[in-house]
Amino acid sequence: MASLRLPRLIRPSGRRLYSGAASPSSRLNLPIDYKTTPLLHHTSSTLSESLELPGSTTSKSMNLYQAINSALRTALAKSEKVMLFGEDVAFGGVFRCSMDLQTEFGSERVFNTPLTEQGIVGFAIGAAAQGMKPVAEIQFADYVFPAFDQIVNEAAKFRYREGATGRSRIGILTLTLTRYHSQSPEALFAHVPGVQVVVPRSPSQAKGLLLASIFEHNNPVIFMEPKCLYRAAVEHVPNEYYTIPLSKAEILKPGNDVTLISYGQPLYLCSAAIAAAEKALGVSVELIDLRTIYPWDRQTVLDSVKKTGRAIVVHESMINYGVGAEVAATIQDQAFLRLEAPVKRVAGWSTHTGLQYEKFILPDVARKLMCRHLTVNS
Repeated sequence: MASLRLPRLIRPSGRRLYSGAASPSSRLNLPIDYKTTPLLHHTSSTLSESLELPGSTTSKSMNLYQAINSALRTALAKSEKVMLFGEDVAFGGVFRCSMDLQTEFGSERVFNTPLTEQGIVGFAIGAAAQGMKPVAEIQFADYVFPAFDQIVNEAAKFRYREGATGRSRIGILTLTLTRYHSQSPEALFAHVPGVQVVVPRSPSQAKGLLLASIFEHNNPVIFMEPKCLYRAAVEHVPNEYYTIPLSKAEILKPGNDVTLISYGQPLYLCSAAIAAAEKALGVSVELIDLRTIYPWDRQTVLDSVKKTGRAIVVHESMINYGVGAEVAATIQDQAFLRLEAPVKRVAGWSTHTGLQYEKFILPDVARKLMCRHLTVNS
């Protein structure tokens, strides 16, 4: 048998076959600089206009967990029907979102529960049925699955079952959307009629959306807080009571060539990818924050896509049967003749997310930029 000879790779003296290290200015997947991102209110001057608040509004710089704490304090002070409970809530919670609330409002309204998620949600349903406004905290989104039966078969169907009896208010259930435990189950709840699913992107958004969830809606609200933003995202938050409407998306940045749709923490990566794309490709990108995952604001998205002709949907949750699939299908169905390219999705891969592999599974700036390049040039 003849021997197989491989050609020798001749390397010129002093040269390597691989490129040198990229300069910091050419790297894409850099840590998000939350101190400079345009998605946060770094000064109080931009608050009044964006949140439709009076010019006399006062504000304070807060991170996300402090804004959640402020919203809960505001709600507890506004109505004696509001009650807050969950695992470790009495001493402030593992993320400190309920700090000092039991001291201020008493142990009958802010209290710990046993380690039983189905019990926590079941108690919340019963309290809401009796006219209270319960805020039931589940420490991690991954822990909510034992309570899935209570949410899907009881809370979500309560108004449907009761009909015109008048006992229809179910209040709010709050969950935390985590990254260490690595699951993003928002799409599971978005399959369920009768609930509303909210994911805030920032402290000021979180406070307004949470207060709206507690006081302005009869349906149970699954309020999912991105844990990685608890201390990272800092901005000015109004001190006064205010609400932000649910099921209403927000255009964070206008554009003409591509519509980018996302929610929660990935919006910061989207913003970084937009800056790179507009510099490298010369395109104008419109960025939309869904804010409410279900029921979502179809009209704002469709109006944008009809203008730009291209759409990309981004989320951390797995790509299969996700929020992006629903948004993409709606665009294809109702804006097909205005599309210049197929709708693209950039999302987590369909696999279990081990902590050490998280950065390879979740979408990053480079993947978003490549998708945008393919969309614009298709």
